[in-house]
Amino acid sequence: MTLTNPASLTLTPIEARVLGTLMEKARTVPDSYPLSLNSLMLGCNQKSSRDPVMDLSEADVASALDNLMSLSLVRANTSGRVTRYEHNFQRGIGVPEQSAVLLGLLILRGPQTAAELRLNTERWYKFADISSVEGFLEELQDRSLDKGGPLVIKLARAPGAREQRWAHLLCGPVDEAQFSQSGSARGADGSPSNLVRIEQLEAEVAQLKATVLKLCTELGVSATAP
Repeated sequence: MTLTNPASLTLTPIEARVLGTLMEKARTVPDSYPLSLNSLMLGCNQKSSRDPVMDLSEADVASALDNLMSLSLVRANTSGRVTRYEHNFQRGIGVPEQSAVLLGLLILRGPQTAAELRLNTERWYKFADISSVEGFLEELQDRSLDKGGPLVIKLARAPGAREQRWAHLLCGPVDEAQFSQSGSARGADGSPSNLVRIEQLEAEVAQLKATVLKLCTELGVSATAP
């Protein structure tokens, strides 16, 4: 059952960042999920895998959470000492897992080609090939009006790029002019550049550090190497 009518849904950039971060952490750090307000704020403000980089306060995140909960896109768990938050995106919007993954990556990283999306979604969901990514994107683009209308748009090809990029529509219509130039994080052929790969490696290293720290805490040993 879809709880939110996407036709009347227009998220603010902060609400989209909060929602996308919850979607990401649910898949990449399940042991730490749902998230506390502070953990969610840190995830929203992280420097890697974010476009644009934001500097949100707890008040910014809390306000966005209130609005997202009113839209049934986020739920609060108050059973513990600290309130924790989890997303309800797939049920709230009414899309399958694969479509939710693609929308989440577009929310967090901005417009991307199908090839970039397949690469960037590996920690969320492993698509068989680029064609399957394109298939789900086309379904989101051709979404009927009775289901809320399109949730993504295929942008015009940027100068010097081989592939067209896709953008989400959860924050309203996209100004294609601002994406007319190839992003600095992409090569001239539209493929991820070294900067993108470095950011991905940094995110993976950060996750490994968090896992090691958690294991050391559970074993009662120091995480500092002698």
